[in-house]
Amino acid sequence: MDLIEEQLTQSKTIAVVGLSDNPERASYGVSRYMQQQGYRIIPVNPMIKEALGERSYPDLRSIPEPVDMVDIFRRSELVAPVVDEAIEIGAKYIWMQDGVVDNESAAKAEAAGIRVIMDD
Repeated sequence: MDLIEEQLTQSKTIAVVGLSDNPERASYGVSRYMQQQGYRIIPVNPMIKEALGERSYPDLRSIPEPVDMVDIFRRSELVAPVVDEAIEIGAKYIWMQDGVVDNESAAKAEAAGIRVIMDD
């Protein structure tokens, strides 16, 4: 099983950092599709109250339940604190969306035992 397949089959709850409540944004479309496939989507965006019928949280630490995957829709230079929080909450996987690259943070996550997909 490759890493993408592993992440998608082993994850049930996905925190989407940078999820927009605007249906025209990629984060919304991808998250809506994942929700339709049966995944629990938890929005993480301090600027909105909810998205896709789910309450939005200001950061990963505020989510009151375990998270399997952290899906990052943020600019590359904003990834490091998100990875630190993902490590702190014990996420199993991190997925940085297309164009999001932070090799140092990816290495830090891997060293902490989190499997990472980046820019794929």
